[in-house]
Amino acid sequence: MTSNQSPKVVPLRSDVHGKLKVRELGSFEHVKSSHMVPVTAHEFSRLGAEYPIVFVKNSETGQFQSVALFGLKVGENLFVDGDKWKGVFVPGSIRNHPFMLAPAGENQEQLMVALVENSPLVGEEEGNALFTDEGEETDYLKAKKENLVNFLESDRLTKAFVEVLVEKELLTEQSVTVNAGEERINLNGLYIVDEKKLNELSEEDFADFRKRGFLPPLFAQLGSLHQFSKLAQMQAAAAS
Repeated sequence: MTSNQSPKVVPLRSDVHGKLKVRELGSFEHVKSSHMVPVTAHEFSRLGAEYPIVFVKNSETGQFQSVALFGLKVGENLFVDGDKWKGVFVPGSIRNHPFMLAPAGENQEQLMVALVENSPLVGEEEGNALFTDEGEETDYLKAKKENLVNFLESDRLTKAFVEVLVEKELLTEQSVTVNAGEERINLNGLYIVDEKKLNELSEEDFADFRKRGFLPPLFAQLGSLHQFSKLAQMQAAAAS
């Protein structure tokens, strides 16, 4: 799938996809022009050791979403190097490719397993079979489905986490200026946790955050901002 070809997402069906196989991530073609991807709060501590984690606001819905930054410019992913990923931890939203959960018909709550049919990882020649000759799901597909369900659960908990941050007015817009070699890059529209307001939380709120497991992702997000300097170094190296 080239970057100018949009993903063709279809319901996964044994009668249609019985012969298909999926290669494990041997290519990151599908995210080579993604400078950010959605991430879940459960991943923050591992992601924060490598990438800046910030929040972005959807201009249409007004909703906030947590993302990991892989580049300083739209359309550039500094971590994709041919078929290799330059980082250690790959976010779940990338690892799950080419599978996803999509609404089944009108009911947004009811979900089905879908496949990005035109992904470079999908074919009939090599990879992991999705179905047996009898049309049963293989262990590989069952494991993938379990990963999707776990990711969905993490995603729901992350939405609740972000809603609380918004409700307590803990997110603040931040303009980031990065010096990448000779180039000065300005990043706007990013939101981060306001450390001052976090420290001013009431004991009651703080205890609630601790009980709900919100403190580790909060501190991981703040700590991850040091990774902007790593992106700057990578950007400068890529430009030289």
